[in-house]
Amino acid sequence: MTLVDRFLKYVSFDTQSDESTGLTPSTPKQMVFAEYLKTELESLGLEDITLDEHGYLFATLPANIDKEVPTIGFIAHMDTSPDMTGKDVSPRIVKDYDGSDIALCAEENIILSPAQFPELRDHKGEDLIVTNGKTLLGADDKAGIAEIVSAIAYLKEHPEIKHGKIRIGFNPDEEIGEGAHKFDVEKFGCEWAYTMDGGEVGELEFENFNAAAAKITFKGRNVHPGYAKNKMINSIRVANQFIAMLPSMETPEQTEGYEGFYHLIGIQGDVEQSTVSYIIRDHDRAKFEERKEEMKRLVALINAEYGEGTAALELRDQYYNMREKIEPVMHIIDTAFSAMEAVGVKPNVRPIRGGTDGAQLSFKGLPCPNIFAGGLNFHGRYEFIPIPNMEKAMNVIVKIAELVASK
Repeated sequence: MTLVDRFLKYVSFDTQSDESTGLTPSTPKQMVFAEYLKTELESLGLEDITLDEHGYLFATLPANIDKEVPTIGFIAHMDTSPDMTGKDVSPRIVKDYDGSDIALCAEENIILSPAQFPELRDHKGEDLIVTNGKTLLGADDKAGIAEIVSAIAYLKEHPEIKHGKIRIGFNPDEEIGEGAHKFDVEKFGCEWAYTMDGGEVGELEFENFNAAAAKITFKGRNVHPGYAKNKMINSIRVANQFIAMLPSMETPEQTEGYEGFYHLIGIQGDVEQSTVSYIIRDHDRAKFEERKEEMKRLVALINAEYGEGTAALELRDQYYNMREKIEPVMHIIDTAFSAMEAVGVKPNVRPIRGGTDGAQLSFKGLPCPNIFAGGLNFHGRYEFIPIPNMEKAMNVIVKIAELVASK
């Protein structure tokens, strides 16, 4: 089976995760895909194949050399985003893309256009895999899975390429932030690993946001509006006052690069009670802590004005910047960098404006930077992947395995 055949087969599985269930995997359909992958890995002759009750699938490609070299791993996630349906994905290959608009669904006038997505122009002349405009594609992260499995199959078919022991791991629920929660790092048994979960060719990421979630509940006092003077406290207005106290230029739509933000993701309420929900992000740990303290300070100001207990803050950390865990072992970045250059890919080291399973795994003792898988416009109907991107990602995996064994 070719790399492209694998990918097209994988995206036929609906594996959308769901943060509301409280289960792992969060949806049973992820386990259906895991079972299929387990069968495929068995057919490839891999060893130590395990699939646990939570949907974590591990396997081993044994070393084909006698000397001791580090055991490394490659990881990808099986779920797709809750942001858009992944059911009945109908991919199409656009051959030799000519740089013009691509009609994903002519009947509904859903167009993938370089006017809105200028990155398309970088892939003129290449074969692209696109959606029919009614679902996401699932390249995030079934491209990563296809690349890993294809690279392992290639190494088995080419024993002249010397490599040490390689572990592969496929996990559920990355898209809801829980992919690493029940990942058994000790059982996985690697010195380090790479997630194949990045975007454009060359992406190599070992910095991500520090992340927290905040929920503020505002309690009001409702009285008849005709007699409300000096009596009513409208919790909606108090919530709006709080929102306005945060810096208006420190939001996702106003920031880029290493700039952090407060992101208002939900608001609901009535006069009696309202809640607002935020996510807080910053690459710099000190600034991240300052952002959380600012939330506490503003809640205290509200309570000072309207009375203690008017505003109540729930604040929880979600994940941290993996950089502090990667910096002591920068040779793993150097290896990935060298592998990319060796296969003709220009490395693009950049911070992730988000998080990955690798960040959480790094804090669980498995240093795990992120490498490109090649897809673009994740989580929606305009998602696409150039086939050469997938091929280059597969080649990087093979080259990393070879480089680690050659040292």
